[in-house]
Amino acid sequence: MSEAYIHESSYVDDDVIIGDDTKVWHFCHIQKGARIGSRCSLGQNVNVGNNVHIGNGVRIQNNVSVYEGVEIQDNVFCGPSCVFTNVTTPRAHFPVHGIYAKTVVKEGASLGANSTIVCGHNVGRSALIAAGAVVTHDVPDYALMAGVPARRIGWVCECGQRLGQSLRCSCGRQYKLVSNEVLEKTNEC
Repeated sequence: MSEAYIHESSYVDDDVIIGDDTKVWHFCHIQKGARIGSRCSLGQNVNVGNNVHIGNGVRIQNNVSVYEGVEIQDNVFCGPSCVFTNVTTPRAHFPVHGIYAKTVVKEGASLGANSTIVCGHNVGRSALIAAGAVVTHDVPDYALMAGVPARRIGWVCECGQRLGQSLRCSCGRQYKLVSNEVLEKTNEC
């Protein structure tokens, strides 16, 4: 393993931890108290807010701000210009002073370009949020979400492929529907 790479145009505040083999590219700002895991990539113009925790193997594309109150678990993909919020009723003249709604993006999830995750809602394990979708409620594991507001339009495998009615992926993974909104993996490849 090698140390993190931080481009000379980026700013890293005090009390920040960045894991081995992580790359922080041009014009990024990593704010105080942030914790970023190993093998991550932060594209151009990424802002990581105070006290944000980002897991291992995370890919954050260009022009994404991860605000305080957001947690990103391992192996998450954040597409270009995807948006996180952290205050449910923002007002310039009534600041919240550090009281933020919590949002968790769980392991293996992917957020498409220009998607928006409204704060206080979690994105399930290996879920796939389509480009431009606006998430306004919790997203189940393996859900394929699209639209404004985002609605579940199907299910996806851990590998990212859309699942058909058999809920068996071409990669060999098999799933079962536990309820209308709960999908479980039944085998491992």
